[in-house]
Amino acid sequence: MMSENQVLSAALKENADSLIDAWLSDLELHDATERRAVATEARNILRVLADAVQGGSETATLKAAAGWAPMRDLLAALSKSRAAKGQSAGETSQFLLALKKPLFDITQRLQASNPGDLAGALLAISTAVDRLAQHTVTVFQLAREDVIRRQQEELLELSTPVVKLWEGVLAVPMIGVLDSNRTQIVMETLLQSIVDTGSEIAIIDITGVPTVDTLVAQHLLKTVTAIRLMGAECIISGIRPQIAQTIVHLGIDLQGITTKATLADALALAMRQSGWRVSREA
Repeated sequence: MMSENQVLSAALKENADSLIDAWLSDLELHDATERRAVATEARNILRVLADAVQGGSETATLKAAAGWAPMRDLLAALSKSRAAKGQSAGETSQFLLALKKPLFDITQRLQASNPGDLAGALLAISTAVDRLAQHTVTVFQLAREDVIRRQQEELLELSTPVVKLWEGVLAVPMIGVLDSNRTQIVMETLLQSIVDTGSEIAIIDITGVPTVDTLVAQHLLKTVTAIRLMGAECIISGIRPQIAQTIVHLGIDLQGITTKATLADALALAMRQSGWRVSREA
C-alpha cells in the first residue's frame, strides 16, 4: 500500500488544470469574476499542498511540522479573507472538502491496476482533505474569538468614559454590571485622568448600575481608596432608595465616603468643596 504522501503526490501530479476544473464544477460557480478568484485560491492550495507532500511531511503533522508552515499560512489567509467577505467557517470548510471528489476520481484511475490499495488510498486522501478543512475552521474560530475579545475591550473602554464636569471635577458614569475587569479599567482610566488634569474631586455615578451587592461594593471601595491615595476626593452618586436599602441589608460600611442621590447633587457638592459658587441671575 502506498503511503499518504505517495497517494497525494501521485494524484497531484495529474494535470492541475483538469483537477481545478473538476473541483470548481462541483461548487457551481456561475459568476465569472468569482470563478476566477476561486480558481486562483484552488491553484495556490494545490501548489502549496504539492510542495508540502513532496517535502515528506504527513498531513497528521499539519498543525506543527515546519514543512506545513506555508500551507498553514495559506489556509489562515484563505479563512480570514473569506470571513471578511461574510462567509462562514462552514462555507470555507466546504470549499476544501469539495476537493475530495476530484482527487478520488484521479486516484481511482491511478489505482485501477491495484484495486487492493484503492480503499486505503481513498481513506488517506479523505483524511488529508479533512485535516485541511478542519484547520480553516480552527483558524476561523480563533480569528472570531480575537475579534470578540477586542470588541469586548473596546466596549469596556467606551462604557467607562471619564468626563470633565468642571474645573477640577471629573465624573465616571457607570452603566451595567460592575465586575472585576471593568472595575480595573475604571480605576486605571480614572487615576490617569486625575494625574493628567490635576483634578481634586472624582464622582462615580452608579445610576446605571442595576444592582449593588457585596462584590460591587468592594469594587467601589477599592476604587475610592485608590482615588484617595492619589490625593483626590471621591463622591458616589446615584444612590437610589432600593440601592440604599440593599447596602443596609448587606451590612456594607460606606462610612467616610460621601454619597449623593443624583449626579447633579454630587456636582453641586463638588463645586462647593472646590470653592465655586453658581448663582442664577435675577
